[in-house]
Amino acid sequence: MALSKKFTLLVSSVILIHFLFVYATQPVETPVTDVVEITTTDNTTAANTTTPNSSVNNDQASDKLSIYDNLQLASLGLSKEAFEFGIKGFENLLAAGKLHNDQIISIVDFSRASSKKRLFVIDLKNSKVLFNTYVSHGRNSGREVAQEFSNQPESFKSSLGFYVTGGTYEGKHGFSMRLMGEEPGFNDNALSRAIVMHSAEYINESIIKHQGFIGRSLGCPALSPTIYKPIIETIRNGTCLFLYSPNKSYLTHSKLININKA
Repeated sequence: MALSKKFTLLVSSVILIHFLFVYATQPVETPVTDVVEITTTDNTTAANTTTPNSSVNNDQASDKLSIYDNLQLASLGLSKEAFEFGIKGFENLLAAGKLHNDQIISIVDFSRASSKKRLFVIDLKNSKVLFNTYVSHGRNSGREVAQEFSNQPESFKSSLGFYVTGGTYEGKHGFSMRLMGEEPGFNDNALSRAIVMHSAEYINESIIKHQGFIGRSLGCPALSPTIYKPIIETIRNGTCLFLYSPNKSYLTHSKLININKA
């Protein structure tokens, strides 16, 4: 009987020692934290748990600028300067809380003649050109090419700079869209001057074939009746519209494109 108890105690001791050994050799689990995977320029990856806001903003701006080459906008006639200034002003308006839509930018490149398709509506998020078509300039801004600009009432000239698109309404030109000029001294009289986007029969290719340029407005960026409605419906209510020209006075004094200069 005593021998049996000793044998039982020995077996129990062996089992306990084996259990303690197995438990001691198991790896200790550690909690898993969220990891952001960043793709580097040489296609390698690096792990990072935080990304500074400034880095994100710089990356986003860089991504937008790359759209110019990705969409081959030069081949469509949009100048690179117009696009780069457009993106800069877009980012500044967005940072100021002026835009309700961070996806779309519309650029009118007045360095081109009116016989060319110089309105570009671009989806920055999906990297697409949504519209590329004709747009008028003011009748006193020039004949084929807009060269003179004004913010004054009754000047019948186009006003350069950045606008935020407003709501739509039915006016004397039918379905139209209000424009809010965001640059004092350049286009902030847009509402009082009734500078809006609307359709006009004088925006068509048959007129270009007849006289070499489209008709001119009293200062409004007017569009063809065949396409104006889908454009207005796409860009209304808080998107960025940029009317560009390589005009030295504007490029020197615009606060939206010179805001980061010392």
